[in-house]
Amino acid sequence: MPARPPIPDPVPDPGPPSAFRTERDSLGEVAVPSAAYWGAQTARAVANFPVSGLGPHPAFVRAMVQIKRAAALANMETGRLPRDVGLAIVRAAEEALAQIPPVPLAGAPGPALPGAPRLADQWVVDPYQAGAGTSHNMNTNEVLANRAAELLGGRRGEYRRVHPNDHVNMAQSTNDTVPTAIRLIGLDLGTRLVRTLARCANAFQDRAVAFDGILKTGRTHLQDAVPIRLGQEFAAYARTVERGARRIAQSLEPLREIGLGGTAVGTGLNAEPAYITAAARHLGAATGHALRPAADMRQAMQSMGDVAGLSGACRALALDLGKIASDLRLLASGPRTGLGEIVLPAVQPGSSIMPGKVNPVLCEMLNMVCLQALGHDHTIAAASEAGQLELNVMMPVIAHNLAWMLTILEGGVAAFTARCVRGIEADPERCRYWLERSAALSTALAPRIGYDAAAALTKDMLRTGRGIAELALERGLLERDDLEAILEPEAMTSPGVPGGRGEGRPGG
Repeated sequence: MPARPPIPDPVPDPGPPSAFRTERDSLGEVAVPSAAYWGAQTARAVANFPVSGLGPHPAFVRAMVQIKRAAALANMETGRLPRDVGLAIVRAAEEALAQIPPVPLAGAPGPALPGAPRLADQWVVDPYQAGAGTSHNMNTNEVLANRAAELLGGRRGEYRRVHPNDHVNMAQSTNDTVPTAIRLIGLDLGTRLVRTLARCANAFQDRAVAFDGILKTGRTHLQDAVPIRLGQEFAAYARTVERGARRIAQSLEPLREIGLGGTAVGTGLNAEPAYITAAARHLGAATGHALRPAADMRQAMQSMGDVAGLSGACRALALDLGKIASDLRLLASGPRTGLGEIVLPAVQPGSSIMPGKVNPVLCEMLNMVCLQALGHDHTIAAASEAGQLELNVMMPVIAHNLAWMLTILEGGVAAFTARCVRGIEADPERCRYWLERSAALSTALAPRIGYDAAAALTKDMLRTGRGIAELALERGLLERDDLEAILEPEAMTSPGVPGGRGEGRPGG
């Protein structure tokens, strides 16, 4: 059997010599763009994984840079890392962090520290890359090493003073830094989402108060049901969003336990105990999160269960938000041939062919966000199960999907709240119109005349078009005063038996 020919080097033609420098890694020489702060291993990853054309999420980049900064500070404390090298790494990390917004569009990136070069665009590895995230880790190591070397008077691509592995990656492995970065992504973006959800819940509650006196027909199975106040519907939406925020906040707590210092398989090889505690302390101080070393570094490396827990809470939120957005579209349907009980803010023309048409675009947007979030959650769940033994090699796709799920939920809810919920108005006349024609008013009569008699009244009401009270009087089922008390719609919106003992007070 003939020998298999060697696989050609994946790095593309380097072009003119002046545009590239030559670096060497364990596999040989690699051409690297002269202007790049990344190096040989990043160059190989760029060539090997031209998959999506996407770059890493900014939150993933920030998290890894924060970890490298904390590690350098901790390694200086233990005395392993020379102070001049450590300070240069810290300075390079701070320059990068000043330029990288926590989420896309959160702010225009640009050098914020005096004399800093542009570093924000130096993370170039596709999200779909080698398992575990080694390429992303090395991209970070190389960028910070090259910038730190410059700060010490060296040149990019010469790693004598600051080495990506020996110095920037000291006491670390991809296998403990990437899981820690994923936890930071969850904490950073999850906290933002919880705050945004609180504003959304408050906006729904404001509308609930404004609409509390408006009576309308309830609907179940998209059929007439007993009366409800429009404010009660919106109060339920507020409560749903608030509960979703609470579930997400609770799911963030386990993420504060980090496995940084576990290194290759969670045993802590090449990481002193003092480094492990110091790295968590420095990382917590920089991020504002109360972090602590994992009780079991091996468990923290093997399991993505805590991350899947956050994703699952976001899945539940997406299901609820999607339902609310669809409800609002239905309640606002019309304006002449739908329910039309509420009026959504008109934020843009709705049709390229039908003049004057206005669509529920913010609700539609949120529906799409929620559908995409469900896809992100499915990927995270499948990837969380796909690890083997001491490591989950699917971490890059987990990081990518978690970051984008949290990003689009936060951005979608923020826009939905500001441009839709806060501006919703009610149409009380339309609500009353449908209420007066509801076939479910006979429900209030059932405790007095029985279910079967009430059902017969409902059938006759629908067949003849006559009112329920008129039919009940004609048959001598109840006196007029009793009927008026029982069929008072507002009394039907609180616990109790309308017109009888134990009726509830409006406002419940």
